[in-house]
Amino acid sequence: MAVYQTAAGILEKLQRKEGAVKTLVYDSGFKNVRQLYALVCETLRYASVLEDIITSSQLLRGTKKLPLSLAKVLVYDLLFGKGLQCGGRWKAVILGHKARLRAELARLKVKKKVSSNEDLVTSLGGGAVGPALPRYVRVNPIKTCLNDVIAYFKRRGYTYLGKARSIEELAELGQKSGKRFLQDLHVPDLLAFPPGTDLHKDSLYTAGHLILQDKASCLPALLLAPPVGSCVIDACAAPGNKTSQLAAMLQNKGKLFAFDLDTKRLATMSTLLLRAGVTCQELANQDFLTVSPEDPKYQKVSHILVDPSCSGSGIPDQMRILADKEESAQSERLEALSGFQRRALSHALSFPSVQRVVYSTCSIHQQENEEVVRDILEQHPHFSLIDALPSWPMHGLNIFPGSSCCLRATLSDTLTNGFFVAVFQRQKKENESHFPDKPEEKTPSCDVEVTTNELEIIQNNGTEAETEPMKITHKSKRKVKSRKKKQKTDKL
Repeated sequence: MAVYQTAAGILEKLQRKEGAVKTLVYDSGFKNVRQLYALVCETLRYASVLEDIITSSQLLRGTKKLPLSLAKVLVYDLLFGKGLQCGGRWKAVILGHKARLRAELARLKVKKKVSSNEDLVTSLGGGAVGPALPRYVRVNPIKTCLNDVIAYFKRRGYTYLGKARSIEELAELGQKSGKRFLQDLHVPDLLAFPPGTDLHKDSLYTAGHLILQDKASCLPALLLAPPVGSCVIDACAAPGNKTSQLAAMLQNKGKLFAFDLDTKRLATMSTLLLRAGVTCQELANQDFLTVSPEDPKYQKVSHILVDPSCSGSGIPDQMRILADKEESAQSERLEALSGFQRRALSHALSFPSVQRVVYSTCSIHQQENEEVVRDILEQHPHFSLIDALPSWPMHGLNIFPGSSCCLRATLSDTLTNGFFVAVFQRQKKENESHFPDKPEEKTPSCDVEVTTNELEIIQNNGTEAETEPMKITHKSKRKVKSRKKKQKTDKL
């Protein structure tokens, strides 16, 4: 019964706009996260159907203490799920209305002139909007390689279709039946399977060789592109998929500092990283805003990923059906979120050695995306945006010069969750070359005197490394003094 009560509680929190479904599921502390997440999402997908059936069957009239949210998840599992997996009073109540509930379902199908449950959901405005989302799977190079994983799935009876050449090819995965998969065209080590492919029990997943991660969620770490062995901060790290991706890019070398204020989410993250074979991390149950950029511990940090709390409005799970009904009511919450997002991003840019910062959200709102980036650029003129992925088909809204460097993602345009990414790069100083730095030339030892004439010779001959710099030794110093003495004698 616990899963139903927890799911009902999440539905109520969604109704009150207290968070996105993924956040609420992770925060619930329920052990079987996958089961809970699926139950919540499917109940939301069937929400209109369930409300119609519950109302017409008068289920709540004789059981006034049964909350509507709990009734929805129970009726969903009875009629559309795996059957009630609980005992107790409420199971008896629902089973007592079983015949009436099924009769109302049949009546509704006749009324809508449909025969399948999916068609019924669609007729009442439920179901997914746009194309079906592929099952994206990121290969974890810490434990395996892309070719080995491809060979593994071939042995399992899957047909490998090669590397996708367009988003349309990825969309075709959902249009034909069969065990098929593609390599993604934008993200290395990312595979795409048909929608609904369940790999949670696959041995490669349970061993940490595969990470189930949406394509858009892979973009921030990909575009941060930290060099192997560098020092990196993941500012708002849990649940850890991006952190494990960063560790793989670092090849488990260097240092990866990961912060999150939520103890439960950090514990979940620790388990995920352990399974993925990550060893270069240092986790901290700490608010990133309290981390001092002047702390010697972080003086070598060159890359920072900022993926702060957001509205979650880009996730195409059906919890958005409820949230979008009262969009205007979200303005207060969006204002609070964007305020935190600005502070987190500005704080990241204040680290003395940081060269690149990536800012990302799973939001579709301009207030959390382009407006945040625009304001922060004004506060930090020594940073600018770069177009780190020119081949990406969707870019930022045109609200300030350079906003086209930002990336946007949507289900309909990029076949991913809704997402936003901006890449900040520290600008070179005016007196610095925009070309790669040359190795520093060795200067004379501090105990060697260099005359004005010799300095002119060095300056004249040492242009653009065309000739080697003159080497000044103690022996040449004596020769210089000898020439001076002779010149003085001649004058006399």
